[in-house]
Amino acid sequence: MVQVVVGVLVREGRVLLAHRRPDKQAFPDVWDLPGGVVEAGESELEALARELHEELGVRITAASTSHLCRVTVRPGAGEAVLSSWLVPVWEGVPANVAPEEHVDIGWFAPDEVPPLVDPRVRAAVLEAMA
Repeated sequence: MVQVVVGVLVREGRVLLAHRRPDKQAFPDVWDLPGGVVEAGESELEALARELHEELGVRITAASTSHLCRVTVRPGAGEAVLSSWLVPVWEGVPANVAPEEHVDIGWFAPDEVPPLVDPRVRAAVLEAMA
């Protein structure tokens, strides 16, 4: 089963979301949390740090993160375990440095957060923002 990690970057009461490209195989053309697949030999936190650096150009440390939730999602015909992590502290200015993954990024207030890939993840994100 594929293992995926996503980061919940919160700043001034807003969460950072990335708009997935319409040609993505899993969850195309939706706003969602930035992150990606855990590679062989990586821990979830190592994968999260790598993915957020690759996609947003930011650096995080394990000490600044806390686990929010873990759910099984079904992108297309397969299954994936999706693990969400709260990232309240990071270095750098988030930018869309992976246009092959996302068409845009944006900051969303709690009442603006669209449906995410799973309602349980959205609920955990909104709780973390409160």
